[in-house]
Amino acid sequence: MSNATNASTPSHGKAAGRTAPDPTTPDFRAMGAELEAGLSGLRRELHQIPELEFDLTRTQARLLQALDGLPLEIHTREGSSSIIAVLRGGRPGPTVLLRGDMDALPVAEQTDEPFRSTNGRMHACGHDLHMSGMVGAAELLSRVRDDLAGSVLFMFQPAEEIAGGAAEMLSHGLLDAAGDQPVVAWGIHEMPYPLGTVHVRAGAQMASNCQLTATFTGLGGHGSAPHTAIDPVPAVLDLGQQLQNLVTREFSVFDPVVCTTTQLRAGEAINVIHDTAYLGATVRAVSPEATEHFARRGVEVARSVAATHRCTVDAEFKVNCPTTMNDPVAAQVVLDTATRLFGAERVVEMKHPVMASEDFSYVLEKVRGAFLFMGALYPGVDPATAPQLHSPLARYDDAVLGDQAALLAALAWSGALPE
Repeated sequence: MSNATNASTPSHGKAAGRTAPDPTTPDFRAMGAELEAGLSGLRRELHQIPELEFDLTRTQARLLQALDGLPLEIHTREGSSSIIAVLRGGRPGPTVLLRGDMDALPVAEQTDEPFRSTNGRMHACGHDLHMSGMVGAAELLSRVRDDLAGSVLFMFQPAEEIAGGAAEMLSHGLLDAAGDQPVVAWGIHEMPYPLGTVHVRAGAQMASNCQLTATFTGLGGHGSAPHTAIDPVPAVLDLGQQLQNLVTREFSVFDPVVCTTTQLRAGEAINVIHDTAYLGATVRAVSPEATEHFARRGVEVARSVAATHRCTVDAEFKVNCPTTMNDPVAAQVVLDTATRLFGAERVVEMKHPVMASEDFSYVLEKVRGAFLFMGALYPGVDPATAPQLHSPLARYDDAVLGDQAALLAALAWSGALPE
């Protein structure tokens, strides 16, 4: 997940008082509180062994150890660090999917936490908390297995940070692991928001993650005689400006697009006009229509710029992961469930999506559900000045884990979405 955030003051709006407590639902919050110390310890162990992308052998081994002894069907696959665990309830019912990501970032941690990582990698995006919360949910639901209607499929996913893990697990039969395909899918991401607050919205929760790359080719020459060459550098600079014009002139402010040029490359020698120059840009959009429009027009603009500057261009638009779209009914279930568990003062119905991205979006393209945020800042830390996701200074409070496990368990317990 990228560094963008959308912190807001807890203001649940219409969420207050929506649903009365269900006396048949286990007291997952009290049960989660009993697990908090153990989950904190697990989280701190995971925090000290961060691994990258698909190569998560130590992380996988520690999670398998934590899940050992629970009544789960465990599925691993040779050559993969993913884990699929299935809990079968004692009563008939649908399959529900819960997801937690596993990989860290190539960031050298700079916090003063006693459990900080020292291997040049860091769980700077909170995935250590996500895994621990999933283990907690598995423990809670195992305790009430006899009364659980249906099955719960626990998806422990590698390679979220490179937007590759979810699609890889889907391609290897994730949704068939429990026999019946899941009817609803849930995921939680810790955020630098006030501790224990829950944030969700219907529709776009997070943006798509796309990239535009363009390599312009001209004719090299001497820096003192540009008239004898075809310089691709002005074309790259022009494209950077034209992409901003594209955003402001062809996209509504109510369907936002962000295009940020992050890479510019030409040559090394200062007195040489080089043959090629390169531009790379990250593009985020909150609707599939905007993503599709930028895909077409971004490449067209690059080609037009190339023609203007007498260059050729190899331009490509790539979707790394689509917009994370929450089912409106599922978002309502989150609001209702979180309000019952924690009180209306801790529930935030978000007004705007976050422009970061999340490859759980691939799951939500196939299964109805929702992706939500949970605040994990230490008490007294101001969200406006706190280090953000992916920062080497990011610090998150594992006191959230009991409630996180409880919310995941309660969502799984709720079964299929209401009609």
